[in-house]
Amino acid sequence: MKTKMMIANMFTIALLIVKTMTMNAQTVMVGGEQMYPKKNIIENAVNSKAHTTLVAAVKAADLVTTLQGKGPFTVFAPVNDAFEDLPVGTVETLLKPESKATLTKVLTYHVIAGNYSFAALAKAIKAGGGKSVMKTVGGGSLTFMMNGEHNITIMDETGAMANISTYDVNQSNGVIHVIDKVLMPKM
Repeated sequence: MKTKMMIANMFTIALLIVKTMTMNAQTVMVGGEQMYPKKNIIENAVNSKAHTTLVAAVKAADLVTTLQGKGPFTVFAPVNDAFEDLPVGTVETLLKPESKATLTKVLTYHVIAGNYSFAALAKAIKAGGGKSVMKTVGGGSLTFMMNGEHNITIMDETGAMANISTYDVNQSNGVIHVIDKVLMPKM
């Protein structure tokens, strides 16, 4: 009886270890914090120290409720340094209440309806003969291209390029890809 009990306990412990390893394998570190696939885009983004400017902008544009919604959404999330690369005064101007419409246009330009993992983006690029143009929820378009075996570059409507630095940060309502530039639509 003791042997059966020990075997059952060992089996239970082994299952817990495997479950914990599986859950940790699904999380991705972004901005020094783990992003959990069971949380939504906003619940994870607010914990990323690399995305404080983006989170402030999402709040100023009143997009929090939208990005907590069912989705699915694919978000291309610029890091703080990307916002710092914009011309002096741009972020401050966009965060003003009178600039809310422009800020909303810029932020929704970073979102595509649907759940596009690295593999899905790469497949679309291959099917498009090396490029894939996708519509954003803001009504603009982004052009995706491969830049090496495992690197996707995004071109915005102004011709500026951004690289995805972290792929497939899975969320309960979509996926986030971290990018190194702020994408700008035609204004």
